[in-house]
Amino acid sequence: MTVMAERVSSQMSVDMFERIAEFAAREDETVGFEFIDGRIGVKKVTNGNHDEITMWLVFRCKHARPELTLYPDRGLKVGAYRNGRARPDGVLAPAGHFTGKGNWADPQGVLMTVEITSHDSDTHSRDRVEKPRAYAEAGIPVYLLIDRENLSILVHSNPDLEVGYRDVHVARLGGTITLPDPVGIELDTEDLKPYAD
Repeated sequence: MTVMAERVSSQMSVDMFERIAEFAAREDETVGFEFIDGRIGVKKVTNGNHDEITMWLVFRCKHARPELTLYPDRGLKVGAYRNGRARPDGVLAPAGHFTGKGNWADPQGVLMTVEITSHDSDTHSRDRVEKPRAYAEAGIPVYLLIDRENLSILVHSNPDLEVGYRDVHVARLGGTITLPDPVGIELDTEDLKPYAD
């Protein structure tokens, strides 16, 4: 992002961002926008391996907890004052939770957000720093990061408005990991290893 674009986005209102994101979605489905910490970020189209991980997780969650649904690419209002807008790779909530909601839903009732790292220049700051803080500030109980670059799974829990998530559990990709309450699902991630590209 250029210095001029950073200056413009730091002064941008949430309403203006939503109008830009809505226009972009109508004009070009290969790119999406997020608005975190007062800055616009570009969410690129995912590759096939990324999609396979998402669908693997959708099926695992539905099998373990049929009353829940993992919604891919669901827009959420995030941050301490809900002034951010994020599109997690997955949002776990009760089935039917987003019925009648707009493009950007309040995170109340969301049990978990999921991000799967991509191979782009801002993955570290976006998925490992900014989004965990924004999701914790929004009070989302669990943040699951599937880190393909580091071949690991990170489970963030115990959100705190001041410091982010207080607990982070890390496991190697291929191991078994338990998603804490209120999710309460155990995942054997051996099947994900071929998609770590």
